Amino acid sequence: MDDNLDSVLAAVGPRLRTLRRQREITLANLAATTGISVSTLSRLESGQRRPTLELLLPLARAYGVQIDELVGAPPTGDPRVHLRPVTRNGMTMIPLTRRAGGVQAYKLIIPERTDPDPQVHEGYEWIYVLNGRLRLVLGEKDLVLAEGEAAEFDTRVPHWFGSAEPGPVEVLSLFGRQGERAHLRARTVA
Repeated sequence: MDDNLDSVLAAVGPRLRTLRRQREITLANLAATTGISVSTLSRLESGQRRPTLELLLPLARAYGVQIDELVGAPPTGDPRVHLRPVTRNGMTMIPLTRRAGGVQAYKLIIPERTDPDPQVHEGYEWIYVLNGRLRLVLGEKDLVLAEGEAAEFDTRVPHWFGSAEPGPVEVLSLFGRQGERAHLRARTVA
């Protein structure tokens, strides 16, 4: 049992380093966010410091992941709820739906990015800001959406998004590949 525990704990450091690098976060920025010193973070990542709950909790919060992901815990319960996040260009996409075709739901964690590079592709997207402020470049418009605000657009219009402030922004995204739109229904006021 002790050998198994040691191997699990030894894998935490490289996992933390990989996660930080994927998110393009410096040790100094992570230290400022978590309150953990740069030295301690460096020793955790190199395996020179044993991870503790007091260290893993603020790191999980900063990365927006569960502690299970930091320690490589095996999935439990229904495997359909353990969809794996994908990170591309610093943006983390967490799938919330599994079925092929139709409207797909994602939670996106988007880093601060300063150089808009608008893209186009088939589809229709609806975005709702959960946490932070989102900068959305949509055609000729340059918008900033705050928490609780939403936007919907045809993805054939050149578009780009990033965090409008230091640190990441979290959004909920509904995306239909073939131009399917999310059907919104407002409640009537009596």
